[in-house]
Amino acid sequence: MNSVTHSGTSVVGKASRFLLTSRRLCDTSRINGDETDPRIEETLKITWEASEMDCSFAEEHEKVSVRKRFLESTKLGASQVLDTLHQDCPGFNTKSALDELNVQISGLLVREVLVGILRRLSFDNKTRCAKLAYKFFVWCGGEESFKHTANCYHLLMKIFAECGEYKAMCRLVDEMIKDGYPTTARTFNLLICTCGEAGLAREVVEQFIKSKTFSYRPFKHSYNAVLHSLLGVKQYKLIEWVYEQMLEDGFSPDVLTYNVVMFASFRLGKTDKLYRLLDEMVKDGFSPDLHTYNILLHHLATGNKPLAALNLLNHMREVGVEPSVIHFTTLIDGLSRAGKLEACKYFMDEMVKAGCTPDVVCYTVVITGYISGGELEKAEEMFREMTAKGQLPNVFTYNSMIRGFCMAGKFKEARLLLKEMESRGCNPNFVVYSTLVNNLRNAGKLVEAHEVVKDMVEKGHYVHLISKFKKYTRS
Repeated sequence: MNSVTHSGTSVVGKASRFLLTSRRLCDTSRINGDETDPRIEETLKITWEASEMDCSFAEEHEKVSVRKRFLESTKLGASQVLDTLHQDCPGFNTKSALDELNVQISGLLVREVLVGILRRLSFDNKTRCAKLAYKFFVWCGGEESFKHTANCYHLLMKIFAECGEYKAMCRLVDEMIKDGYPTTARTFNLLICTCGEAGLAREVVEQFIKSKTFSYRPFKHSYNAVLHSLLGVKQYKLIEWVYEQMLEDGFSPDVLTYNVVMFASFRLGKTDKLYRLLDEMVKDGFSPDLHTYNILLHHLATGNKPLAALNLLNHMREVGVEPSVIHFTTLIDGLSRAGKLEACKYFMDEMVKAGCTPDVVCYTVVITGYISGGELEKAEEMFREMTAKGQLPNVFTYNSMIRGFCMAGKFKEARLLLKEMESRGCNPNFVVYSTLVNNLRNAGKLVEAHEVVKDMVEKGHYVHLISKFKKYTRS
């Protein structure tokens, strides 16, 4: 970007000088007897400037070529490293073999190799992948001219997480801190996602809250960074505990803090606490924001209180907060879950009246509600409407429709929809295949179920999950 800017500036400068030169060439009064004709000097100057311009473009082209060669060389090197690591076994000197490759170690090479290991990771080779990744990581770190970045550490942590190597992750974090890298929200996210499953979540939280190396920006303080991360991994009970610790340590909550804790209270079914926190928020001088209203709308909708939700929407407008597509979708989703399909349609119409165009998520929510309520025809009508209005169905929309056809025994339509989905460039996920295969089997259509799985395997989709389909054998 900068090089383009500089080139642009250079071109403009040279163009202006060219115009000045042209003006001088037209001014014959400046030519004096024995003096050198200034037109010759100016012509020479133009020729020099033009050659300089050519050089600048040539240099830029050379930079692009160098960058391209570096990328190609790195990808080739990564491929060689992965092949060498694959040979690792007792009696094989992996370090020497890697040294002999003579590849240039860089942050990009480390990334390419670690991502390559992640892609090859499966249930059967977890332990091996973790060992190979660490062996490669240590080998790179031994190079004097190279130093790992925080991203390198995070990638290795991701591999350890996928392999269930919790203790190795914690040791790596200690090593990261020792090497002078601050731990960030990304570091915490990786740890909490895995250690939470191992029952170490509270211990990890305490470690990060008290850590002096925890870089919690852009959050107000470490507590907010931790709360935000815990929300992402649905650790609602732990959110309540962290909030209590935060107050005990003398930290004041802000709007983000209140929103996270209120959402946790909503998910835990603690309605009284939700509204108590809302009162505290207002008393502390904070006005509810878009996220606050979204939480309240979701609570009212799932609590089957459409009238109260409508009043809240009107209140939002009164205080200058215009409801968005997200607010209406949240409300419709909650009503859909409560089985209030007529109310869903009413608020969808209100949404359009308010100038908000329903998006694919909103349509999918309504379609899913109709399918769950056994109203396939209305779901089909909504599906046709969304495509007619230019909203392309996503994988979740298709999954709901395929499930609806299966529930109605329309397996031919379900399989046709799977083909339509693929023809539109929307790749089915494993849930889509599972929905169709399981329903076919339950209906006794074993041959058709086998055909769907076979087609999935031939296309190279989710081959590593094939064991989840019982009694399937490759022909």
